[in-house]
Amino acid sequence: MDISTFVELSHGEWRSMRSGHSLAFQYFEEVLSEVKIQCLDIDDEAVSKLANSVKILEGELTAPFSMEWEAESDWEPDDPTAVSAGHCILIPYQIDHSHGQIIRSVGYAEAEQAITDYSISSDGTLVLRTVYGQSIAEERIWFASDNVRCRSSVLKTSEGSGILQTSFASEVRKISTV
Repeated sequence: MDISTFVELSHGEWRSMRSGHSLAFQYFEEVLSEVKIQCLDIDDEAVSKLANSVKILEGELTAPFSMEWEAESDWEPDDPTAVSAGHCILIPYQIDHSHGQIIRSVGYAEAEQAITDYSISSDGTLVLRTVYGQSIAEERIWFASDNVRCRSSVLKTSEGSGILQTSFASEVRKISTV
């Protein structure tokens, strides 16, 4: 599998259930999300703008996509009914069949633009590693079937010596019956 195939398989609307353990706050969190992944054209204006915002990366720009989400968490101290939402554009640069980098308009662990190193293992698992200013995020995403994805993440300190948070999510594709 290459990154283009992985992105194509991910296209669609997903219902996600994530369990997270914050070791820093000693808290367990349950998050329910609606996630929409859309493939974008390489010529899309937002793709061009993001691609031009960073120095030229090694590899070939391929399979850009956008991701939108709305999430409800049981850990919203100020407002338990609060819904968090967001949107980001992701642009993979494929170096070879199973390795490359992804420009993210908004990162996973910190709300800043980021560059993620990726690899795809022989079993089709996408492995992501992003170094931010205050942390390092390591994620794994794999397909249990055509319509079920799993995702795990570990958030470490910026030195990589301590674990701040872990999570696991199962994501089920919404299938239209019309």
